Amino acid sequence: MESTVASRRSGGGLLEGLYRVLMRRTSVYATFVIAGAFVGERVVDYGVHKLWEYNNVGKRYEDISVLGSRPSEE
Repeated sequence: MESTVASRRSGGGLLEGLYRVLMRRTSVYATFVIAGAFVGERVVDYGVHKLWEYNNVGKRYEDISVLGSRPSEE
């Protein structure tokens, strides 16, 4: 019983630490949310792009060899 009381006095766990670092001030919280949205968007975009390429191998414009070798009209 005393160990839980001592841990609460000494700073608590992970969630309390995150609260103290990120959510105490509105400016820090807003910056964290905006940065997280930007990074999350980039991660999702990269993942969807790789999934699209994996599912469409051989069907993309870059994969068709005859499209890039048209004779020039000179």
